[in-house]
Amino acid sequence: MDPRERDVRNRMDQHELYTDAGPGLEHLTEERLRGKDLADDFNATRARDEDGRQRILHELFGSMGENVWVEPPLRVAYGNHVHLGHTVYANFNLTLVDDVDIYIGDRVMFAPNVTITTTGHPVHPELRRDGSQFSAPVHIENDVWIGSGAIILPGITIGAGSIVGAGSIVTANVPAGVVVAGSPARIIRKIQDADKQFAYRAPRDLQ
Repeated sequence: MDPRERDVRNRMDQHELYTDAGPGLEHLTEERLRGKDLADDFNATRARDEDGRQRILHELFGSMGENVWVEPPLRVAYGNHVHLGHTVYANFNLTLVDDVDIYIGDRVMFAPNVTITTTGHPVHPELRRDGSQFSAPVHIENDVWIGSGAIILPGITIGAGSIVGAGSIVTANVPAGVVVAGSPARIIRKIQDADKQFAYRAPRDLQ
């Protein structure tokens, strides 16, 4: 491994600022291109080609359990830093900015247009001029449901069984067993035993 690449990977792991392109970082560039090529191949598959889709996903992701279903299109930064458990469902337009690891547990569901990003940029413009960024892993625990258009920011953990409401921006860790929503996302309520009795509730009229 080139010394500069080793330094960049250490900076990624320590959540320090880094740039990921340039001399000595050709392997990182190739790693990203490989993931994007595989995502393009996956997005070009026919709807009936389930075997082909599964084969590509196994090649793309760092690890993947059984009974995983992803609807194209899918976007990744690398792909090989994504780790999925069993019985994961992702609807259209899942975006995974996986400069470092994204861990997704069992029985997790993603509605359309969800973004998970492990990477951001510093606040002060002088620190961004060379493209510097930072990264921190994201953990989504078992039985989580992420609503349409939600955005999960770097370093976030979403606790088991919780729900992230549609359009939410998650900027802080979410405990287990709650419903969060909003921008930034806040706890709306706890999930209770009463929720085991499902009944559809029609939307209220705005006042």
